[in-house]
Amino acid sequence: MYLKFKCLTLVLVFFSIAGFSQSKKHTIVPETYVAAKTSETIVIDGQEVDASWNKVQWTALFEDIENNVKPKYATKVKMLWDETNFYILAKIEEPHVWANLKQRDTIIFYNNDFEVFIDPDGDTFNYYELEINALNTAWDLFLSKPYRENDNVVLNDWNIPGLKSAVKINGTLNDPNDLDEGWVLEMAIPWASYKKSYNENNVPADKFWRVNFSRVNWQHSLVGGKYERKKGADGKFLPEYNWVWSPMGVINMHEPEKWGYVYFSTKENDSFIIPQDEKVKWELYNLYRVQKEYYQKNKVWAKALTDLTKETIKVDGKVLKPILENHSSGYNILVKSPFSDQTFTIKEDGQFLK
Repeated sequence: MYLKFKCLTLVLVFFSIAGFSQSKKHTIVPETYVAAKTSETIVIDGQEVDASWNKVQWTALFEDIENNVKPKYATKVKMLWDETNFYILAKIEEPHVWANLKQRDTIIFYNNDFEVFIDPDGDTFNYYELEINALNTAWDLFLSKPYRENDNVVLNDWNIPGLKSAVKINGTLNDPNDLDEGWVLEMAIPWASYKKSYNENNVPADKFWRVNFSRVNWQHSLVGGKYERKKGADGKFLPEYNWVWSPMGVINMHEPEKWGYVYFSTKENDSFIIPQDEKVKWELYNLYRVQKEYYQKNKVWAKALTDLTKETIKVDGKVLKPILENHSSGYNILVKSPFSDQTFTIKEDGQFLK
């Protein structure tokens, strides 16, 4: 994930630890957004002046990643799509717009940045991350599994072919002598970037993808008239703020099962309701997390569901009847949806199967 392998190792450890610090009981309800299809040309210039943008709504304002605390500065997003690209417009309030990282695929979140996370098929495996700072420097990477899995692979040298992005500063970049309004980031991400095979048609017309956005914001100090991340009395950098579109409940973006739902509609004034089967999947992930904690404590997987929960599991008033299957390398938890009669399965590494 990082430019240097040593840094990569450190961040893997950090996110592996962070992935377990969460409540078993609390279910995160993801945000939703209906992305309208546009037939008009979107000029990627950071100006938010294209007519198509004026026809669609902003998301709700971002919130703190871990709780319901209102962030200090506002962040919001609009989304559009066509047969070629996924378009994203982010408006970021910031009285001190600064950035100093200019090399692609360096550790962009060491600056204030905006981040995009995309899992096309929603199985939490093989997902994508993009980070961009106010200098329009990009860091794009591919992750085979979330950091909580020790055998994950991070491809830092993966780039988004055909990515277009532009930043418009409403103020002055890197000038501490004035106050700024903030910055606008506009981007076009080609669907072709996410193809698994040459002939695959992966344009998600009238389908949803799991998506989330994050904004990293640091306290700063001035050193020699230049912005730097602020340090505490111990000489260490103060922790960053993480503000997100869809809540995570923990300081960890790498739990794709909690990301929002973006529905790419071909119809005007369309609406989207999270399918009940998705709520069934949430309960499977709750059991998966409890199993992980059980293993950490006991060094073996639980052999019975009663070791994980004594409660009846319900979704919209319907009782779920999960089945735990143990095998030599781990386990499967299966459940038949009372809504669709589909059988869903989650494995010991968190991969979702259907």
